[in-house]
Amino acid sequence: MDLPAESTTAQVPARTQVTDPARAAELFRESVAIMARLRAPDGCPWDREQSFDSIRKYTLEEAYEVFDAIERRDWPHLTEELGDLLLQVLFYAEMAANDGHFTIADVLDHLNRKLVRRHPHVFGEEASRAAGNRADVDADVEGSSAAVLRNWDQIKAAEKRGKATPAPDQPHSRLNAVPRALPALAEAAKLGAQARKSGFDWTEWRDLLPKLAEETAELEAEAAFLDPAHKPAIEAELGDLLFTVVNLGRHLGVDAEMALRGCNRRFRDRFQQMEAEAPRPLEELSPPELESLWEQAKRKLGAPSPGTASEARL
Repeated sequence: MDLPAESTTAQVPARTQVTDPARAAELFRESVAIMARLRAPDGCPWDREQSFDSIRKYTLEEAYEVFDAIERRDWPHLTEELGDLLLQVLFYAEMAANDGHFTIADVLDHLNRKLVRRHPHVFGEEASRAAGNRADVDADVEGSSAAVLRNWDQIKAAEKRGKATPAPDQPHSRLNAVPRALPALAEAAKLGAQARKSGFDWTEWRDLLPKLAEETAELEAEAAFLDPAHKPAIEAELGDLLFTVVNLGRHLGVDAEMALRGCNRRFRDRFQQMEAEAPRPLEELSPPELESLWEQAKRKLGAPSPGTASEARL
């Protein structure tokens, strides 16, 4: 099979571009065919050996690489990383087809119906209902994003009510609305937000400061026993401390994942500055010398500029 020539889209100066549905459909068809060829009996041995379990770790890596490219506004790199992420979807769908579960067409059908179902203000109430919407919503959102989100949540809730009931051993809970399939920081924030709907929450962010001190003290008490037998208790106390920090961020309107990514980025920059300014390799310096270099790096690089955290969310 002849592969398509490398796209030059990434080299074109920034301008408004319009997707060509016909070209996109043809290229997608070719991608599906390439994936099927790789998994065929006479295809690639490595691709044929992969399973859902062996591939899943790459999915997470590719998602974070997309995230990184967006943060850096690296459009050529983002073009490539989105392709790598799409490859994961094609890989899963082809493996599922090989096992007789579903095909990429089923994946696209679910996606298309969901998009139409949850956008009655765009495609019309009749089309939304034909796609499975069972919620009674007002399709006239009058350009309001808040109204769109309210409709989205109502339609999504109706979808969940129409699906299979939870397993008998799963008790009914408001927290069932928070999926387990989330990064731990995001899950913690959503759990706190759901609990708030029942009135179980701190009144304001200042109320969490004593709780932070309490959890820190409990972690310190357990960590005093650095032996394998205390590891579960140390892990539990560290988890409690992290959960409290995440919910402090929620009260402050700060996404914990974004806050930590920003901190990681600053640490990288400052550490690299230390390496550049050090008179000798860092491992040869004393703790006071390292601390002095760290402070110099902080002063040279300065504090995060206003708006950095919010820009990283885009």
